[in-house]
Amino acid sequence: MEELAALVKQHEADVVIFDHELTPTQQRNLERLLDTKVIDRTQLILDIFARRARTREGRLQVELAQLYYLLPRLSGQGLAMSRLGGGIGTRGPGETKLETDRRRIKGRIKKIEEDIEQVRTGRTLHRRQRQSVPLPTIALVGYTNAGKSTLFNRLTQAGVLADARMFATLDPTVRLIQLPSRREALLSDTVGFIRNLPTTLVRAFRATLEEVADAALILHVVDSTAPDAAEHTAHVLQVLQEIGAAGTPQVLVLNKLDALPPEAAEPEELRVRALADAQSADAPRLAAGVSALTGQGIPALLKALDAALTFDPVERVTLEVPVAEGAVMAALHAKSNILNITCDENFCTIEAEVPESLRQRLAAYLKPVSS
Repeated sequence: MEELAALVKQHEADVVIFDHELTPTQQRNLERLLDTKVIDRTQLILDIFARRARTREGRLQVELAQLYYLLPRLSGQGLAMSRLGGGIGTRGPGETKLETDRRRIKGRIKKIEEDIEQVRTGRTLHRRQRQSVPLPTIALVGYTNAGKSTLFNRLTQAGVLADARMFATLDPTVRLIQLPSRREALLSDTVGFIRNLPTTLVRAFRATLEEVADAALILHVVDSTAPDAAEHTAHVLQVLQEIGAAGTPQVLVLNKLDALPPEAAEPEELRVRALADAQSADAPRLAAGVSALTGQGIPALLKALDAALTFDPVERVTLEVPVAEGAVMAALHAKSNILNITCDENFCTIEAEVPESLRQRLAAYLKPVSS
């Protein structure tokens, strides 16, 4: 501590940051010994989150996490007795400033939790409305700064903020994508994970993280240029375990292949397999290597998503459609992968890979399989 205090004085440091979570007593003692502001890992992350939040929901979630963090760390500005707290609803003239602050923070926490519960109810309603239409959700997850938003933009042309800063994406965005089988899915971009994600954040961002837990498929993005990429993968899997999404099928995506040096020792396939092996034994082994910036590997990734998505399975069928049924022909061209089509004066015989939902709608046009 004496050496650290000397360094603080030598460099005229305004703040000292510890890469661990400090207890309130530790933080108070450190500030007294170092004679400067001391913050820990959790407070730094919360400050970054507070700068990134844009929507009302994001701001509420960040404020709630900050209040959870602040509550046990109140110093009360000394223990001087306050004579201003003697009105109705207080504990009387003997209430200290510390107790007043705690009561106000608890009241604010209760109010924010009620507001977030309304957000959560609204999200649940939106999810039910989406689930009433046969559209699965694919959730993008990964360590912070792995390139999730760049990949999201590449797949959806959404134009969301893609920045090298940590936690640039706080508010989830959902867009429609079409897979090679012509099936459609909703792609959701989420906040980046980190090692030792503070429990206050997991609790505050419950409404947002439910989007991941309810997804039909998880697109797990890893930065291939990171020296500790396998460790990042393990941290993300741990967070998925905490939010109840460990059993959801995953596709592992090794991103930023364009940034790898040409003399990289391991071929792309070996690096992908090595990261896939970092997952638990029962996790799916589907993996793909891409560059979200240049588009390298994106067609192969879409095929991998198509193969991993069990929702609304695709079946190869033969249909006989009257030439006059233009709406049926349009639906087939829009929602299925047509392999062959031959027409005469009255009917068109079509071989196509058709999703189950569309096959049920067009059951009347299915041609029986000859024995």
